[in-house]
Amino acid sequence: MTTTHATLVRELKTLRKGRGVHAGRIVDRVGPALAAACGITRADGPAAARQKLVSRLTELIEQLPEDLQLATRAAFGLVSDVRHPLYQERVNWVAAVVDRDSRTVRRRVDEAVDQLAELAATTTPRDAAGWHTAELSVAVALDQGQPEVLERYQVVVDGDTVDKLEFASVFPVRRRDVDVHLLYGGTLLDRSSAVERPGFTLLPAEPLTRGDTHDFAIRYRLSNRDVMHPCVLHVPERPCEVFDLRVRFEHDRKRLVRTFDGVLQRSDAEPSGTQHEVDRAGEIHLRFRRLLPGLLYGARWGGSVVCSARRAS
Repeated sequence: MTTTHATLVRELKTLRKGRGVHAGRIVDRVGPALAAACGITRADGPAAARQKLVSRLTELIEQLPEDLQLATRAAFGLVSDVRHPLYQERVNWVAAVVDRDSRTVRRRVDEAVDQLAELAATTTPRDAAGWHTAELSVAVALDQGQPEVLERYQVVVDGDTVDKLEFASVFPVRRRDVDVHLLYGGTLLDRSSAVERPGFTLLPAEPLTRGDTHDFAIRYRLSNRDVMHPCVLHVPERPCEVFDLRVRFEHDRKRLVRTFDGVLQRSDAEPSGTQHEVDRAGEIHLRFRRLLPGLLYGARWGGSVVCSARRAS
């Protein structure tokens, strides 16, 4: 456990006491590590500090496993109709709702606090990022002479105004080996250089404002099968709620695909993954939820240096 993580755990456990996020003198209840994770500064008054705290905690709790979310919301006083003045009273309320004893609920909250500390230390608040991905759907067709990849994005604006969206393909390929076509969603500017993944800037027809959603889609057509490296590996730079991946092989039912669901990248070791069988139609369908920036998600179906985790971002 790192020093920052341990500090955040301690500060979160202090915050959940009493009335939680509704405690008086909230600025004094939020420790320095938690304040930094929530973007709270000395210039913020009590109302602004509480708003940032509630927004960030709510965002982080949404990334927890579903069985931990209710207990965690109640623990910090984020359930609107549960404003009990004591932490233990809120624990008892959750115990009655889920039909478990209070010790079980406290263990769940402790587990959630540990995960919240990790998320707070490793992810950026959505408002600071300007926008995040609600859903990225990727379809890969390998059963033809020229492989094709279709990427469909739905993004949500978290900042005040966003006039451009920067992103890169989720598969490695040299820019000269692929034809890129924007199907809809604005104007596409190519910002690729001597890198292994094409990078682009999308300009929406009109600037996007807070709360807007925007859809766009891109089709990649590769020159031949040999230039398609055997992997689709996504290391998001921003939070991503859903990553849906479909790969169609050439009717190879015996193929095994290694999948990665939130794997930490390391420079000194091969990332661990899970073996996944291709179905009778020669396809694989994966769906990842609550993706965290910096972690590895996707699939690899063959050995390739270019497909290493170190190069996935």
